[in-house]
Amino acid sequence: MSHVSGAGRTGADDIAGRAGSFVASPRGAGSASRWFLLLGVLVFVGLGIWQLERRVWKLDLIARVDQRIHAPVVDAPGPATWADINAAGYEYRHVRLAGSFSGGPNTLVQAVTELGGGYWVLTPMRDDRGFTVLVNRGFVPQERKAEFQQESGGARSPTVVDGLLRISEPGGGFLR
Repeated sequence: MSHVSGAGRTGADDIAGRAGSFVASPRGAGSASRWFLLLGVLVFVGLGIWQLERRVWKLDLIARVDQRIHAPVVDAPGPATWADINAAGYEYRHVRLAGSFSGGPNTLVQAVTELGGGYWVLTPMRDDRGFTVLVNRGFVPQERKAEFQQESGGARSPTVVDGLLRISEPGGGFLR
């Protein structure tokens, strides 16, 4: 039996001699990385566009609120118009209410604000036109809760309240 050395073989002979072996190509890993990078770029471009749209919406909201809070005060709308009231047309409108507080107990609604945890103090007010609305009289910290629970809702004498009309918000303990 004779011995054959590989000295006379060409590169093609080497490849043919290894026909049964498999060598993984590094191309597959690079291709997946490129797809992942492209996906990341698309996500960040989408988020950037969303932020620009959100900025336009927010600037419009700020301008609308600023215009309404500095507008001349108007009488608060009565029950005949309550069904038609919406945030787009009425929220933050500067309104005036003339009447008297009910004299009953306050309602405390738990809230979290920049001042910390506490309660919004809500008191029913009977308008001179004959309807009753809840007036948010402000925020009290948790430490003063008992003081405002025991307080009557305010004087029964005629009172005029100027404020901003707010639309009811969805439930939750973190309303501001």
